[in-house]
Amino acid sequence: MTDRTTRVFTWEEGARIEVRNLGSEIVIEANAAGLKTLAGHLLTLAQDGTPDGAHLHLEENTGLEEGSVGLVLERCDDE
Repeated sequence: MTDRTTRVFTWEEGARIEVRNLGSEIVIEANAAGLKTLAGHLLTLAQDGTPDGAHLHLEENTGLEEGSVGLVLERCDDE
């Protein structure tokens, strides 16, 4: 909930998302359901009325595959 507006982040059934840090680049590997899930999360953060700084933490215990590094999706409207 941000600014009294609830944002719902949904997961597609069977979504699989793995995030790896290869040092000079980050790899996000996902099946089709996982890609749809990430796209939905980004669209949710992009909704009108979502405040600057609204964010979502994705980690092993919050949907990412075991061994994944954490990923934060954050809205930043600063230019």
